[in-house]
Amino acid sequence: MPRPILATIHPDAFRHNLARVRQSVADARVWAVVKANAYGHGIDRAFDGLRGADGFALLDLNEAERVRALGWRGPILLLEGVFEPRDLELCSRLGLWHTVHCTEQIDMLSAHKTQVPHRVFLKMNSGMNRLGFAPQSYRAAWTRLNALPQVDEISLITHFSDADGPKGVEAQVKVFQATTEDLPGERSISNSAATLRHPGLRSDWVRPGIAVYGSAPDYPEHDAAYWDLQPAMSLTAKIIATQALQPGDTVGYGSSFVADAPLRIGVLACGYADGYPRHCATGTPVLVNGVRTRLVGRVSMDMITVDLSPVPQASLGTEVTLWGRACNGALLSIDEVAKAAGTVGYELMCAVAPRVPVLVDAVS
Repeated sequence: MPRPILATIHPDAFRHNLARVRQSVADARVWAVVKANAYGHGIDRAFDGLRGADGFALLDLNEAERVRALGWRGPILLLEGVFEPRDLELCSRLGLWHTVHCTEQIDMLSAHKTQVPHRVFLKMNSGMNRLGFAPQSYRAAWTRLNALPQVDEISLITHFSDADGPKGVEAQVKVFQATTEDLPGERSISNSAATLRHPGLRSDWVRPGIAVYGSAPDYPEHDAAYWDLQPAMSLTAKIIATQALQPGDTVGYGSSFVADAPLRIGVLACGYADGYPRHCATGTPVLVNGVRTRLVGRVSMDMITVDLSPVPQASLGTEVTLWGRACNGALLSIDEVAKAAGTVGYELMCAVAPRVPVLVDAVS
């Protein structure tokens, strides 16, 4: 039999989370952001649960081709735009919309031969200082794009750096609105955090990423349950051995855990080579048969060990939930596990290794 570890994708959770986003911004259209292979969930596996969105936003042309191959005929947006002139040929062929964030991309468009003008999203650097035209250069870029026969409609886009925290979005919104005040075109400014925390912002298109996968964009201030989000992925493994420890016995490399009382532990078929974060230390939560307990000792390449004290009946083959939804319906937020590892849920989702089998939940 295959090694007993499994990632399960939940299409019903995608549908629920999309509906939750729409509750916040009833008048806006919704991009389902599926960059990084749908945040590690797999575009092919996530598509059915996300097809209720108004469009798909992503980075790579091969991801766009996959979405079209799945039968999607609606809008697809390249969030970073094109990287070289020949990319525009595929944009023409597949009907892709694309971001324009630098002068070089305008140059590429001006030299592109196409029968069908392109829909573009002109990006402003309103304060994040990654991609986009500075406010003082933005209108000149718009004017140049507007004069190109290769360009159809121009939408206006920016990205928030602090929508998930106390600094908020006010300063960036002020810059964006002042610069674009009398420019025509649809606006797209809200990511997951802005969509949930600042629902009053005007955004014709919102771009929820992490929220549709069931992670809270502003954790730990709020958790997924607060925002009524459900995990779209569960990572589970089974116990492959148990050990009975006596006081003074140690567990794993470096003997970092020392038993201070008799303790029964379970050994799981999961390690950092599967994408479980190596930096998770003793105390990181897990669910054994849906019952909350803890990791003990270091994470190894292929195994981790857990405290079975709250579940004395656990034995060989018992299921353990590393994050997501347990067999009894109990939930363990990926954000909580990520915090224990000193990282964010995004990284854990994207890091699940290719050797982990993936199943799409048949419940819908």
